Amino acid sequence: MGRAVAAARLPAEPGEPAKRGVGRALLWPATVALVSAVVFLGVRGSLIDDSFITLGYARNLAEHFHWGLVEAETANSATSPLNVLLLALGGTLTRVAGGQVHPVAGAGVVFVAAMTAVGWGFARITRALRLPFFTAVAGTAAILVNPFVLSATGLEVHLISAALVLLTAYALEGRAVGFGVVAGLAVLVRLDLVVFVVLFALGVGALRRRLLPVVGVALVVSLPWFVFSWFALGSAIPDTFLIKTTQGAFGEYTYGNGPEYYLDPKRWKATLVAFAPAVAGLVTLLGWLGWLVVRRDQAARFGPVGVLGLGGLAYYGAYSLLGVPPYQWYYVAPIVALTVVFVVGAGWLARGGAFRVGVASLAFALVVLPASYLDVHRGVPWTAPPIFGSWATAADYARVGREIGARIGDATVAAPPEIGTLAYFCECTMVDTFADQGRVVPLVGRRIAAAGPVAGFLLRLDYHWLDRARRPRPVDYRLDWSWTPISGPDTWHLSSPATGDGWVRLVRI
Repeated sequence: MGRAVAAARLPAEPGEPAKRGVGRALLWPATVALVSAVVFLGVRGSLIDDSFITLGYARNLAEHFHWGLVEAETANSATSPLNVLLLALGGTLTRVAGGQVHPVAGAGVVFVAAMTAVGWGFARITRALRLPFFTAVAGTAAILVNPFVLSATGLEVHLISAALVLLTAYALEGRAVGFGVVAGLAVLVRLDLVVFVVLFALGVGALRRRLLPVVGVALVVSLPWFVFSWFALGSAIPDTFLIKTTQGAFGEYTYGNGPEYYLDPKRWKATLVAFAPAVAGLVTLLGWLGWLVVRRDQAARFGPVGVLGLGGLAYYGAYSLLGVPPYQWYYVAPIVALTVVFVVGAGWLARGGAFRVGVASLAFALVVLPASYLDVHRGVPWTAPPIFGSWATAADYARVGREIGARIGDATVAAPPEIGTLAYFCECTMVDTFADQGRVVPLVGRRIAAAGPVAGFLLRLDYHWLDRARRPRPVDYRLDWSWTPISGPDTWHLSSPATGDGWVRLVRI
């Protein structure tokens, strides 16, 4: 090892090999960025309703330095503060001089940057474990084309992917400071990623021995936001935790049995393709645990990858216990974690003879090619993603939202069950629990009253600075949704490949 490091420091002779090395180092991230940009152009017209909630936050932050879904109300329903901040920055960077902020273009910037980080992180993982570089190519592709990940573009799913891959890379390299930085950013992507952060910090010896700098750096990166949110927004944890955990199930389906929910005739192929690498990763994880028992000296160096897989299982278990609805993006963290485990395992297998290389190549192909085929076969550019549950397409919601905005002007309208895309294109004051924190206050009281002593104490602490006297914003109109045909003035027809036809009517109160 010492000779290798010394050799790496020797000046190149006559200089050309060093230039080629730099070229190769830049070629991979540039390739990932280019391919990711092309993919985003194919999916940008199919963003789901929850993505537009985040985009609404980003636009208000970039244009008005305001934290909320609508300009008229401050709210705390953005699950991923880092995603909002980056989307606002990306939208600002794409603004034509003197023009408007373009959050969807900003989403493209974040998408490309996050996938480039995934590729860069995979390159570090392959280098740390001395795997074939094709492992990084296959791993990056497996995440990029996964239907569950790609269908939630605009949400924080690609930042989750980048965070998990980079946490694994820094854990393998034993870099406490780098890991701490990524850990702090990870909990700003989604607070629930703390499950992975804790398991890495305690389960990887190189990090555990330097726990103080790991924790210190992570707190320096993340704590300022949580303190600001606690005082200024009424709670350190986004209100979506409260909103989602009080929603219950989708019929008989909660997170635990949620994969069955997506096995309907319209989505079963995409669902199987999306979960296939995770299932393969679970088998690989079990194989690694067995290998750890019989050949600990060899298997231990893959420890951080195993910890990542265990984190995916712990995450799945925690969400199952919470009993939240099976929203598709909730499955991204365990899918990505176990995909990395599978890809690394296949990469290790490919280090052997021709037969093992063939088996590994076939495994990679079975993960990447079917997903790529499904993504393209349904038509490009997308009008709706393969995993889709919104009650209308983005194009339909955009058309209706603009017309409603022109109709109501400065008035306030109560949203139908889905608010994101309508509010974004309406550019009006449209409210529900995601947009109006006054509607969250009663939920807080009921949840605290129903909680046990420990949970109740934590909730009271989290909402200590919330203005409990805040009332819901008065509304002038409401939007009524109907699954049966209705007609008349201020009535619009919408359609969704997931739910069929629907109608919405604007009613003055």
